[in-house]
Amino acid sequence: MADPITQSAQISSSQGLNDGHPAASKDSKFSDSFFSSSPVSLIQSPQVHDLVHWRDPKKTGVVFGTSLLLLLSLAAFSVISVISYLLLALLCVTITFRIYKSVVQAVQKSSEGHPFKALMEKDVSVPPETFRKHVDASLTYINRALKKMSRLFLVEDLVDSLKLAVAMWLLTYVGAVFNGITILILDHYIDVARTQINATVAKLQEKLPGAAKRSKAE
Repeated sequence: MADPITQSAQISSSQGLNDGHPAASKDSKFSDSFFSSSPVSLIQSPQVHDLVHWRDPKKTGVVFGTSLLLLLSLAAFSVISVISYLLLALLCVTITFRIYKSVVQAVQKSSEGHPFKALMEKDVSVPPETFRKHVDASLTYINRALKKMSRLFLVEDLVDSLKLAVAMWLLTYVGAVFNGITILILDHYIDVARTQINATVAKLQEKLPGAAKRSKAE
């Protein structure tokens, strides 16, 4: 019969393994679901809906504020300049933190090691199956677009081809006034305004009994 100390050690070690296994499996499931999800499923995810509908104003403000800052930067500077400045800022932060931790370890005479060791040990590679899945999904959309373009430009349907010609002619005037980044910024503000208007109308309908009755009757 094993002594109580050995039994308690075995129980604690088995509990440690059981406690670590769900966390590891949870992280692996999260990474697998993230890499295996398509762009359409990401757009339709509850997290994106919470951001669009301002369920958490702080989180939504940070996301849209960062997006707006990036769009304004792209409108004022070239893409190469914006990417270079972003990478330079990231390098400045990581190098400064690395030097700071090295100085602290030298003063305290500790051996904590590299401050980014846990991040460097993480596997950031994309599985081949996931890559092939996304390539196959993209190939489906590309083939569909090519088929649609060939149908329009080869005038399979005269009305549809004329509609495309009129749309392209109108876009020449739009392009003379706006560039792509300006249109993206306008779309961003339009989406935000539409969301706020819908939320305000819904609140007013809840507070007005007559409007609520009419909406129920409709």
